[in-house]
Amino acid sequence: MTRAYFGTDGIRGTANIYPMTPEVAMRVGLAAGKRFMSAHDRRHLVVIGKDTRLSGYMLEPALTAGFTAAGMDVVLFGPLPTPAVAMLTRSLRADLGVMLSASHNKFADNGIKLFGPDGYKLSDQEEIEIERLMDSALDTHLAAPEKLGRARRIDDAQARYVEIVKATFPKGLTLKGLRIVIDAANGAGYRVAPVALYELGAEVIKLGIEPDGFNINQEVGSTDTRALKEAVLKYRADIGIALDGDADRVAIVDEKGQSIDGDQLMALIAKSWKQSGLLTKPGIVATVMSNLGLERFLKELSLKLERTKVGDRYVTEAMRAKGYNVGGEQSGHIILSDFSTTGDGLLAALQVLAVIVQQGKPASEVCQMFEPAPQVLENVRYERGKQDPMNAASVKEAIKAGEQRLEGKGRLLVRKSGTEPLVRIMAEGDDEALVREVVGGVKSAVVAAAKAA
Repeated sequence: MTRAYFGTDGIRGTANIYPMTPEVAMRVGLAAGKRFMSAHDRRHLVVIGKDTRLSGYMLEPALTAGFTAAGMDVVLFGPLPTPAVAMLTRSLRADLGVMLSASHNKFADNGIKLFGPDGYKLSDQEEIEIERLMDSALDTHLAAPEKLGRARRIDDAQARYVEIVKATFPKGLTLKGLRIVIDAANGAGYRVAPVALYELGAEVIKLGIEPDGFNINQEVGSTDTRALKEAVLKYRADIGIALDGDADRVAIVDEKGQSIDGDQLMALIAKSWKQSGLLTKPGIVATVMSNLGLERFLKELSLKLERTKVGDRYVTEAMRAKGYNVGGEQSGHIILSDFSTTGDGLLAALQVLAVIVQQGKPASEVCQMFEPAPQVLENVRYERGKQDPMNAASVKEAIKAGEQRLEGKGRLLVRKSGTEPLVRIMAEGDDEALVREVVGGVKSAVVAAAKAA
């Protein structure tokens, strides 16, 4: 069955335009409330966090209305990272957790992510069941007057998360003596990230900590590290750390202002954890987007790279199914299942900082683990609602031709984004000129098909 609302990372869209409307949010509350209400005679609880987007003020009460109408009590956290919501769903023994965020997207977008009582994102089947319930009449899932839920806010959610994250930093180590620039993207981590780093001993220089509802991810954060690089060089910092809008991914900049992507971070953590005997299996999980250089580096360490399709939920599913405790995406979505059920940018950054402290070397030496194979990524935007350019015969022919040219020399991956109207074209191989030619050919075909639609 095809999902009508849920994509690779919950429900997402432009605020106040279907499906990101108050009505749909209320339907999510009613349907998910019904789905997670057990037959036991007890109060049922859902926790809701959000990032700093203006539309959160619209969607949060709509969700609350749906859940309370279904008979569930609601605890509202306010601005809080996605991984914190997942953690506190378990900690508070809630039946369900909800995060309102469109992650790295601009302020006009928003999204609804759901977590089960175990803190993990819902399975495809659970989302399909919720969708089925969402499409029924609004008055189908209403609780009796005496069974209505109550809503309340709690003030210590951020402090709880800070303490949980600090506890993952190796005992006996301190960040004292390190000057760190933290860029919180004017998003969900704008309070907790600087506090955690400061309390672990660092000198903290803060960027992206003044959200106004409109400036989330605007020229700041993990998808735009220009301000971070400037600050690292200006203040002669030891390292720069950038989160995205909901703080579930991280970008690192070394003391020279050079970017360090998620593949390098996974390589660093994998090697460190192998040496410390912390890996539960000899390998890690990453997506098809991860660089060939990472795979080669891990092989030299006798570690396996398990690949999944793009999306942190698929990485997590593979980690759980096969017993791995390190996984992630090239984008900086790092999942360390010993500590968290989903990607956590701050937590991953602390593991990197721990290695820097232990080795006593600059980030530029510690974090560049391997020489990446030449990789080219291009995005082509198309209009929502128009014909899918991926279905065009010309695009299919261009992809087939590109694959034939790279056969035995590299690989080509063309896919639609699960969160935006984009076609992503990626190719890699040792011959950079060939890689660029292949990507250029496919891009031209996609652009032409998008215009013709």
